Amino acid sequence: MAEARIDKWLWAARIFKTRTIAAEACKKGRISIGGSYLKASRMIKPGDVIQVKKPPITYSFKVLQAIEKRVGAKLVPEVMENVTTPDQYELLEMSKVSGFIDRAKGTGRPTKKDRRSMEDFTAPEFIGDFDFDDEE
Repeated sequence: MAEARIDKWLWAARIFKTRTIAAEACKKGRISIGGSYLKASRMIKPGDVIQVKKPPITYSFKVLQAIEKRVGAKLVPEVMENVTTPDQYELLEMSKVSGFIDRAKGTGRPTKKDRRSMEDFTAPEFIGDFDFDDEE
């Protein structure tokens, strides 16, 4: 039965852009099979279901072929099957909808629209309506 290193397979199946990033994800505990975290050197075989954490969601992929050479994007469906549950995609949509409030640190400056809506949100509405000097 064909086997492949998990880091090579993740790169070959186009889940990660480089093999280095795939190996790093393994080291950081973002790759698991059945709840157990994997080292980059772990061998996988067809039939394994791999969970890949890419915040905010966890993708699940079923291995159809154990390959170590990168394939074209059109051939990816022959190599793996995306078995990610729909509720994970709902999490992704929710994070997109939440917008600037949950802006991740380091994602750049707010746009003009973001700044204006933040100012509207934080601006006191009744400034000048109160007169504290006339207390007797």
